[in-house]
Amino acid sequence: MQRQNNVPNLTTIQDAVNEIKRLIEDAIINGGTDKNGNIIDGCAAKNNLIRSQVPICLIHDAVKSEFVRYGVNPAYIYPPILQHQGELKIFGAVKAKNQDICICPNDVVPTPEILNFDGILRGKRDPYGFSYTERVLSVNVRSQLSSVANNFDTLYERTFAEPLNLHLRCPNMVLGELYMIPVYEYDDTPAQQNRVAFIANRQVKKHIAKYISSFSAVNNRQLIPGTEYKYERVCLLVVDFRPRTPRIYNTDAELIADGLLDANSGVSINNLNYPTFVQTLLNVYAQRFGTGKFI
Repeated sequence: MQRQNNVPNLTTIQDAVNEIKRLIEDAIINGGTDKNGNIIDGCAAKNNLIRSQVPICLIHDAVKSEFVRYGVNPAYIYPPILQHQGELKIFGAVKAKNQDICICPNDVVPTPEILNFDGILRGKRDPYGFSYTERVLSVNVRSQLSSVANNFDTLYERTFAEPLNLHLRCPNMVLGELYMIPVYEYDDTPAQQNRVAFIANRQVKKHIAKYISSFSAVNNRQLIPGTEYKYERVCLLVVDFRPRTPRIYNTDAELIADGLLDANSGVSINNLNYPTFVQTLLNVYAQRFGTGKFI
């Protein structure tokens, strides 16, 4: 599919991160109120905003918009653009989970089935059935805007558990993952006084290299036994929120030029970047299931 650049009224990934910066910094500067109407400081207001899922939903809409730019019919995207309810619950081998974004095929219809798997899904009714499920293109979107260094192992285990669950049941299923991290986190201490500041991170190069290395290990899955834990395509969205217009890093050269990655680090973001994310997923899907399935 060829990307259409001039499709009106669609969100770009730059639009999304611009708005995330605006929302977070407005929350820090202006504070807010809690559910009981009590006034809260900028740090609490920022944390409430992040927990509300409003910022990450902007990324959802940018990804959905990118699929539309590549010719996907919006009617086959669930939930629709600008809607964030009504996710499809997809059944894998050991659990069922709502998927952030599903692109559904036009040549297969759902065929409900009762599952006979061992475990908690045994006897459950799958409203879509195997054939339909395997032909859904699914993308999950995550971010970690604070405490990026904390709980990395748990979050990473969750990351590769998702494709493992689905690929064990549906080996040909095409799966994507977008994971956004900030180069520098917002500093909570100044935020308590309604001031915007960022935490200085002396380990920033090590931190970024760790994420690149980890997500590269679950990227670009081929149909090879033993690789069910991988995604067909991962996007690691590395964003510097300090500039007036947040900077998204798409190449090793950009990271190296800004002192965020050593030239001899041995890791590369070039195959994890956003500009080729959706296109790669659609190309892999076409190779496995044919073209024209989302028109």
